[in-house]
This record gives sequence, C-alpha cells and structure tokens, in this order.
Amino acid sequence: MNTHNKSRLLVIEDEEPIRVGLEDLFVFHGYEVESAADGPGGLAKALSGKFDLILLDIMLPGLDGFAICDQVRAVDRAQPIIMLTARTADEDIIQGLRLGADDYVAKPFSVTELVLRVGAVLRRSGADDAAARPLQLGDLRLDLGNLCGQRGAEEIPFTRREAEILGYLAAQEARPVSREELLHRVWGYARDCGIETRTVDIHIAKLRRKIETDPGHPQWLQTVRGLGYRLRLAP
Repeated sequence: MNTHNKSRLLVIEDEEPIRVGLEDLFVFHGYEVESAADGPGGLAKALSGKFDLILLDIMLPGLDGFAICDQVRAVDRAQPIIMLTARTADEDIIQGLRLGADDYVAKPFSVTELVLRVGAVLRRSGADDAAARPLQLGDLRLDLGNLCGQRGAEEIPFTRREAEILGYLAAQEARPVSREELLHRVWGYARDCGIETRTVDIHIAKLRRKIETDPGHPQWLQTVRGLGYRLRLAP
C-alpha cells in the first residue's frame, strides 16, 4: 500500500466510456486513479503493488479478469480487488470470488453503490481484525495474521477477506452471525444499506473447501438456519 494521503485505485476496463467515467468519478471523490485498457497492461500495473484497490473488469482483450485476479493473488493475498462484470451468471460471479476477489459489482451498476463499495473495502483493508491468536480446527492450525493454515505438511493460503471472516466468527465464541452483520463488520458496508450481494455465501462456501475435510457436511464452519453462520472452535 502507498503512503500517500489519497487512496490509489487501478481501473482495468476496456470500454473507454466506462473507463474514463470511472476515472473521473473517483478523481472527483478524492482518489488517485490510473487505468489500463487491456489484460496484459492491467496485469503489469496490478503486479506493481502500488494500488490500494483494483477495479477489475472480467471481459478484457488479451487476458481476462479471472486470469489477472488469479495471478495477483498468487503474489499478494491482501490486495483488495472488486470485479466489474456484465456477466451476471452465477458461475462467473462464483469464479471471480473463488479466485480471491473481495466483492463484485454487476453492470450496469449504480455509481453511488460502487463508490460506497470501494470506500467500504478500503476501510476494511486498513483494519487489522484478523485474530492474532492461532486457531485450531481439528488437525488444521490457523495463523490468520499471516494468512495461512497448516494441516500436516500442507499449507493452506487465505486471502485477507477470508482471514477477516474467520477472525470475526472466532471472536464471537460460536455465536451465530448473520449475513448482514458480516457485511457490516467484515466488508464495512453500512447497516441497512440495501446492497444485494451473494459475496458472503460464496466466501463461506470457499472457506469450507479450505478448512473442512467434508465441505458438504461442515464440522467447523456451520450454518445455523435462520440466523447465519458460526465457527465452532476445537476445545
């Protein structure tokens, strides 16, 4: 992250009217903004490590947003990424979040909502809410401060958002936590903001594939019907 007072955004978007509009929008809101119009150029800038948040379109010439997200996550699991997509099919949204995006916004999007989401992700990325103490889930030991877990000889990487979810749930002492509370406390969205997103459920499913030996029958990250999710810690 940079040490400037202004947060720095990278917009990777091939449609010029949208790209220029986003540049103007976020400059108006006090951000420093750079952009790229294709996949290879966007990846080169994204890997520079000098941006506080990346707005990443999925459909790009040369290299799509999925590939860019995957390559960024391979070297930086904490880089905030919001994916922009006109492809609203569930599998596309799920794929982006599985690859490590913090959130997604479907086109056509509300400008007000996008500004709110960017601000929320940036506020959360500056917080250090991942539990500092190690957590034990059966044979899996979690070191959320270092964004990793260990099961035998296998090391399991986590994104910062995944670590924040686990850290917040662990701090609740197995109390069920609603989707709305997670959006507020982990993603930083205002309560009753009216934002509709499947990002919580998709992140939970992704976490189960990482921490559970049988994700279809979770032992640790459980759903409490009508109430939300809870993390059951080993005694």
